[in-house]
Amino acid sequence: MFKSGFVNIIGNPNVGKSTLMNALVGERLSIITSKAQTTRHRIMGIVNGEDFQIVYSDTPGILRPSYRLQESMMGFVKGALRDADVILYVTDTVEKGDEASEEILEKVRMGGLPTIVVINKIDLSSQEELNTLVDMWKQRLPEARIIPVSALNNFNVSGVFDSILELLPEGMPYYDSDTLTDRPLRFFASEIIREKIFLNYDKEIPYCVEISIDQYSESEDIDRISATIYVARDSQKGIIIGHKGAKLKKVGTDARKDLEKFLDKKVFLQLFVKVDDNWRNSDKRLQYYGYNDF
Repeated sequence: MFKSGFVNIIGNPNVGKSTLMNALVGERLSIITSKAQTTRHRIMGIVNGEDFQIVYSDTPGILRPSYRLQESMMGFVKGALRDADVILYVTDTVEKGDEASEEILEKVRMGGLPTIVVINKIDLSSQEELNTLVDMWKQRLPEARIIPVSALNNFNVSGVFDSILELLPEGMPYYDSDTLTDRPLRFFASEIIREKIFLNYDKEIPYCVEISIDQYSESEDIDRISATIYVARDSQKGIIIGHKGAKLKKVGTDARKDLEKFLDKKVFLQLFVKVDDNWRNSDKRLQYYGYNDF
């Protein structure tokens, strides 16, 4: 008996969806920072065993869209509800729900799909507080399994995996057994660069930035990558570059080091900065950056 299926991870921003995804896959596929809305795309990670294949899918945090980029991000979330075999709804011990998440929860309730509610960050709560949360989620999603975890500390992630395997339907594999993800190397290069921008800049800058990989040349010893960082306004270009290019150089150095770990080879990385006015509200530009593929 072989089991296979799509296990889609949804939840509010900053509850640890990407951390859980990376822990379940055993690879660092989704970027992780302490800032909300770092995940913009739907990212798949594939785990193979002798008698199973699990296709995990990390999605952007649930929100009420304010512009076209966020509408596209929510499109990935709604798409994940449509094609899931198992839903992982990730919450944590401190988050507060809102109208947007209530709407998605109602779709989960009405969909009737096998659902696991993962209560993350249990290291930040007392046992009494955790018991109260478990009781609350039993009322909100009566058919779901409730599993407390600490994804960051890899506590009880194996319990989530065991439940997924139990709920997974029988079926043939969707991908070759050596496939880790459906995304190309160019995508992960852009995500690693974008992560470094989230870590090195404050306020609105990370949310106004998009990355384009202009050239990616692979060889046995070294990969050569040329990328452009697009910002929404001229003033942001100066902030990204910094005094005498110091800020941009640090982003490039940090990204190159992570890329070399990810690829297990040397990387030559060139970064450029350009202005792309109003890209977050342009359907044409969003399509170019891959946001309308849901």
